[in-house]
Amino acid sequence: MIYTPAFRSERMEITDVQGYALSSPIDPPQDRRFHGGTRRLLKRDVVLAVVETARGYRGVATAGASSSAMTEYFEGESQGTFADVLEGPVAEALEGETIDDITDAHDLIRAGEVPPGDVTEAISAVDVALYDIRGKAEGVPVYELLAEEYGSDPTTELPLYASAGMYMEPEGYVEQAEVIEELGFFGYKYRPGIGADADRRTVELLADALTECEVMLDVHTWWKLGESYGRDTVRDLVAHAGEQDAYWVEEPVEPDDHEGYVDLAATGTPLAGGESEETPEGLVELGETDAVDFLQGDVRHHEGFTGCRAAVEFCRGRDDIEFVPHNFGTWIGLAANAHLVAAAPESDLVEYPVFEADPVLDGEPDPGMYPFDLAFDLVEGEPAIEDGVLSVSDDPGLGIEVNLDVVEEYPFVEGPWTEFHYDDE
Repeated sequence: MIYTPAFRSERMEITDVQGYALSSPIDPPQDRRFHGGTRRLLKRDVVLAVVETARGYRGVATAGASSSAMTEYFEGESQGTFADVLEGPVAEALEGETIDDITDAHDLIRAGEVPPGDVTEAISAVDVALYDIRGKAEGVPVYELLAEEYGSDPTTELPLYASAGMYMEPEGYVEQAEVIEELGFFGYKYRPGIGADADRRTVELLADALTECEVMLDVHTWWKLGESYGRDTVRDLVAHAGEQDAYWVEEPVEPDDHEGYVDLAATGTPLAGGESEETPEGLVELGETDAVDFLQGDVRHHEGFTGCRAAVEFCRGRDDIEFVPHNFGTWIGLAANAHLVAAAPESDLVEYPVFEADPVLDGEPDPGMYPFDLAFDLVEGEPAIEDGVLSVSDDPGLGIEVNLDVVEEYPFVEGPWTEFHYDDE
């Protein structure tokens, strides 16, 4: 089904498409022990997409900043080449074209010379940037454009759950989670994978320590890295998390293992997934298994606001599944997914990744996972966050101003952003 924006006062003549590959070094690199090996964190990469029109409007998005596709972990790929895709075949498909509907740009990209593996990411970035432009042209925030499409009343005060916690001793997760709870976040999401016994102990300690803050486990297939836990152990860990009242267990199996989701759903533990689905259609197909309680689309990875709508509508009117977008990266991605949630019916929760020295969080000790200064420096100003609640800007478009000085300040660094070294190598 094709969804068409309701605001259509003018056509958009696309004059320029730019892609900037940027890197935020982690210096010195950080080593994190997990079950069976060590993960080394070297940097974080972002591709900034900028689209301009003949009337002087500029729309922005981040592209390729999500690790959803997983290839960067295992094949050493980072996002530098995607900036070339934006400035090459995507620009060739769009520059000089005049479109009535944002979906027209989708069609132009599909009909162009964009490599097949990059089409979805290209459409995602362009869709978000064009919504930013359309909002600016109409003088309204993106969530108003979306609410008109959904027939919904926007909700702009959105609770956040903190996405943090990566490979530490069980007591370290607890110390971090207590800071997150004190800051007022709805939930604390962490990355397990430190050994089955230690994973069990971690969730038990968190359940005992937190009184207001929900606990989420973002397995993100970590239980399959290196020396795998094995299916029986994974099932036991999922069931145990449910017994400790975990709010959800996210991606406990490989993304395309829908049968695995169904099997684990039988434990009764709430499951979340979807960020790694390669297409909007795949996202809905995961929902149709009835195995996940939370469906996690991402405007940066599932063809933008347009592509995520099918998943939002799939969850609408149901009490057994909720749309909660995946959001892991910069404040631009935060703004984009927040506008989606503000407009989406029956959806209100937003993921907030916590990096070191976050200027809007005043917690001690610092609850950040690792440094990612570019995540903050990409935009002028700061998001309005108080007591774990985000107030979505009512300024036109995405309501953010990009700081293009980052192009000079954060030059792209070749190579993978993270490495896995296994004990048996």
